[in-house]
Amino acid sequence: MNDPNGCFFAGGRYHVFFQHNPDAPVHAAIKWGHMSSADLVTWQPEPVALVNRPGEPDAYGCWTGCVVDDDGVPTAVYSAVNGNRPLAGVLLARGDRSMRTWQQTSSLVVGPPRDPTVSQVRDPYVFEAFGHRYAIQGAGRGDGQPCVLVYDCDDLTAWRELGVLLDGDDPVAGVIAPADVWECPNLVRLGDRWVLVVSLWRREGLMGVRYLVGDLTLPGPCFRPQTGGLLDRGPCFYAPQLLPLPDRTLMWAWAWERDRPDTADWAGCLTYARELSLVGDVLVSRPAADLPAIDLEPGPGALWLDDTLVAEFEVPASPLVPPRLFLDGSMVEIFDGTATPFTTRAYPTHSSRWHVRGQDDARRDRAVAPADG
Repeated sequence: MNDPNGCFFAGGRYHVFFQHNPDAPVHAAIKWGHMSSADLVTWQPEPVALVNRPGEPDAYGCWTGCVVDDDGVPTAVYSAVNGNRPLAGVLLARGDRSMRTWQQTSSLVVGPPRDPTVSQVRDPYVFEAFGHRYAIQGAGRGDGQPCVLVYDCDDLTAWRELGVLLDGDDPVAGVIAPADVWECPNLVRLGDRWVLVVSLWRREGLMGVRYLVGDLTLPGPCFRPQTGGLLDRGPCFYAPQLLPLPDRTLMWAWAWERDRPDTADWAGCLTYARELSLVGDVLVSRPAADLPAIDLEPGPGALWLDDTLVAEFEVPASPLVPPRLFLDGSMVEIFDGTATPFTTRAYPTHSSRWHVRGQDDARRDRAVAPADG
């Protein structure tokens, strides 16, 4: 699995879809997997939602997108990839109220952009502003300049291209988020500011995720960033999707593998749900309040081993978020009191132990057994 898609809340349940190949731990024949939860802790597997279909615009894969409520109908808006993979079109799929059954369409609601210099486009994300519904897509030009395209989509079946929401010529975005393509753009309102999140695709690889804080204005709409920064400091965090709710904004991200064992028959997972907020112009990320605090005592015979991950961090005197550490299988998510978490992967064996060094003498050198015991 890779990118989270279609994060949605309905009927008292959170729904998270995701890029998924159920047949092999490789990126091919991508479908949309689906999980749901009432509490963000216990997740229920759901049937595969979207499938790539021979002879259709999504024959090569159903890539990243979102789910919106379209007059009471859950509707997936996703990148349909066929022969021309860099220039993905957009398809719709209508779901029932349980979100377990989907009817995928065959006609693209938008194809390649008018601008002939745009060489890559994908990853639609739908939002509301100024009393209208808009969509954005991540894109890049042939000269290596990233951009985000914007569309009017009050009618989800008839998109109208409006131009460029933001591009790499912007003096703030160009410095904070240098890339060849801005992938998986998300745009949400937090208080009286707007936050644009972009994942940085470069020819040499995936280069992390940045956020930009600024104002959304008309005509356009256009986004004008004033500041921004890293969304996560770790090496295994990419393609997040944001879910704005009336009382909070949640986020999930893909945590890719890092030196995964060659014998593993799996690849990829998602982070725990995080809540986003602005403190001044700083985007603060913390674990969702629903996640329980678990205090594990060290088991007998804890050892320092060659395959042990050692996490060392100092907690600031006035932390923005309560310091917490999540170790779950190979997932490591560190919230060290700053605005920006650290996500990485490590692969414990049955004899491994985790060691965390902190500044509290009472907890120094505590060893915690792996989740599998």
